[in-house]
Amino acid sequence: MTDSNTKQPLQEAPSAPAAEDGKDAKGGGSKKVIYAAIVANLGIAVSKFVVAGITGSAAMAAEGIHSAVDTGNELLLLVGERRSTRPADARHPFGYGKSLYFWALLVALSVFALGGGLSIYHGVDALRHPEPLRDPLWNYVVLGVSALFEGYSWNVSRKELNKRRKPGASLWQTVRASKDASVFTVFIEDSTALIGLAIAALGILLGQVFDNPYCDPAASVLVGLLLVGAAFTLARETGGLLVGESIGADATRRVRRIFEDDAAILEVGALQSMQLGPDEALVTVAVKFRREMRIGEVEAAIARLEAAVAAAYPHIRHVYFESSALRSSMR
Repeated sequence: MTDSNTKQPLQEAPSAPAAEDGKDAKGGGSKKVIYAAIVANLGIAVSKFVVAGITGSAAMAAEGIHSAVDTGNELLLLVGERRSTRPADARHPFGYGKSLYFWALLVALSVFALGGGLSIYHGVDALRHPEPLRDPLWNYVVLGVSALFEGYSWNVSRKELNKRRKPGASLWQTVRASKDASVFTVFIEDSTALIGLAIAALGILLGQVFDNPYCDPAASVLVGLLLVGAAFTLARETGGLLVGESIGADATRRVRRIFEDDAAILEVGALQSMQLGPDEALVTVAVKFRREMRIGEVEAAIARLEAAVAAAYPHIRHVYFESSALRSSMR
């Protein structure tokens, strides 16, 4: 690994084993969230399309599209989960952890094009040729049942996020800090779905109260715009992880402090990090050891520092030390 100011690294500290409980919680928790969302969205999508056909509601049709797209998106996340667990090989020496971020980005594109685009198109078409609602009672029944299912799925993802939540942090701050694209993608989708259900119900209600055929398709357009906003949010979060997001400012400060507090270190220079997947990251650091240290002592210090970093952050599997700083300590 190189940059404009350094030479090849002398040594990578031995990889820290992943904490078994953290790894299991991540894998099992993420898949539980996805499976809950699939079951909820599949049943909801079918019921919404049936009722939309019976009542002629554009907002209900938009919600059906939304739930169908969400079901497909969860399947994409399962593909990403599976591919991200493949072991490292010669072509991908750091593994396939970022595969999950690629598939999550596809989910964002799906929400934008299929969810938002089709809902807006369907709503605009219904605005041009409005039709009165037929028996809106069924719409309210399905929307209520959908809210229960979506609420269950949302609560599963919320609980998983809470496991990663820092004291005093909001759910949104936890989403922004999360490195597990599966969990925060489902959470954002379910949050959007609950808001979309409220918009659809309001559109149907206003159309019924004021006998106005334009309220329902207008709600469909609003649901589409909501999905476009959710898509941009997902793209921003997953895109940042895909191109190489750091472990975060707070974690970076704590890791730097570990190096600065070690008696063998005289100076800590640049410290950089990159997330390789939901439960794996690497750190590169330029340090200057005490000049009187022998090679054996430097190696022991490296092992000690690596162990300290692993104890604080088990997902940091790779620690690289910049070579020129090491050589200067042994002159």
